[in-house]
Amino acid sequence: MPETTPAYKEAKARYAALGVDADAALARLATLPVSLQCWQGDDVAGFESKDSKLQGGGLLATGDYPGAARSAQQLRQDLETALSLIPGKHRVNLHAIYGEFGGAVDRDQIELKHFQGWIDWAKARGLGLDFNPTYFSHPKAASGWTLSHADAEIRAFWVEHGKRCRRIAAAMGRQLGTPSVCNVWIPDGSKDQPADRQAPRQRLRASLDALFAESFPRTELIDTCEAKLFGLGSESYVTGSHEFYLGYAVSHGMSLCLDSGHFHPTELISDKISSVAEFVPSILLQVSRGVRWDSDHVVILDDELQSIARELVRGGLLDRSHLGLDYFDATLNRVAAWVIGTRSLQKALLMALLEPSARLKAFENAGSFHERLGWMEDLKALPWGAVWEEFCRVQGAPGDFEWLEKVRAYESTVQSKRSRD
Repeated sequence: MPETTPAYKEAKARYAALGVDADAALARLATLPVSLQCWQGDDVAGFESKDSKLQGGGLLATGDYPGAARSAQQLRQDLETALSLIPGKHRVNLHAIYGEFGGAVDRDQIELKHFQGWIDWAKARGLGLDFNPTYFSHPKAASGWTLSHADAEIRAFWVEHGKRCRRIAAAMGRQLGTPSVCNVWIPDGSKDQPADRQAPRQRLRASLDALFAESFPRTELIDTCEAKLFGLGSESYVTGSHEFYLGYAVSHGMSLCLDSGHFHPTELISDKISSVAEFVPSILLQVSRGVRWDSDHVVILDDELQSIARELVRGGLLDRSHLGLDYFDATLNRVAAWVIGTRSLQKALLMALLEPSARLKAFENAGSFHERLGWMEDLKALPWGAVWEEFCRVQGAPGDFEWLEKVRAYESTVQSKRSRD
């Protein structure tokens, strides 16, 4: 491995003059895994059947860039390629439709054996796995209602699906030695104004109580629930609102998921983190990028991503947070999409770790707001990029721009040869 570059040595000295240990920041960043969403690799099609296609649930993958994975083997190959271009050790997040079923298996019948291949793969590579029940792309979800459906039989079907997913996730955590985060999100809602907002939420609460009835140690399974403002087909009413799930999580002592694309464009989850952290044991942050609505664009190093990272670092919340991505863009190379999003989140975390937050808080407590603001602005010009390049070097990952050449080569030798069938 090449020696530390002069650029990093100079950057390290600049930060040291402000009381920041750049080496310590790099060491901390190396301990922060990001959970890569498997569904970016195949446009949320899954492997339930040869004809699996995304349908309903307010979800829409747009674009037709060549090279999408069409089997678990291809998807794992793509993930391995992406992970080789991202510094650090990370995780993979699976939806229930990504099992290796070998035939028709309905969702209330899925078992651990359908995901053992994923577990064995992850164990061989030192990766953690996270999991999600899949409450969309199914005939029993075609109405747009699942756990809050008026039909008790349909609710029971989806409750059983959720129970089985939790057991599978707990087994993942047990076998891999790291707890699996199992996140519940449902699309339930109404396109137009409902006459009864209360009854669906009462049914959802009862369904969740049944779904979460079985207990698992938090060393194996971490349960979370995820709200949404609206989706396609549920513009006027969503059963699982932020207020509903916040109340449920707090009253049940479970974790809460905050998805950065699931709120009104004028709402920022960076402003919610410090509030919910006072009342829940941990937070799952699913980082996305909504453009005008929950459009799931690839994550970039924008202002909100930096604000999210700063809130986690300034509040000392990194050890109580689970970091993941949630987007699916089929207009560009899917491996590149993973790499861009993950590296952007890591850069935001590094910038936050390099911030002399104690000094900023001291200015604030002293009422010297001009110094606080002045430092915040001047910090933006510091050479954090040189520190990032050092992180890539130490972790054995390609630096900026270099990784794109490897994606181009992978597309040429592997992805371009995949059949559209």
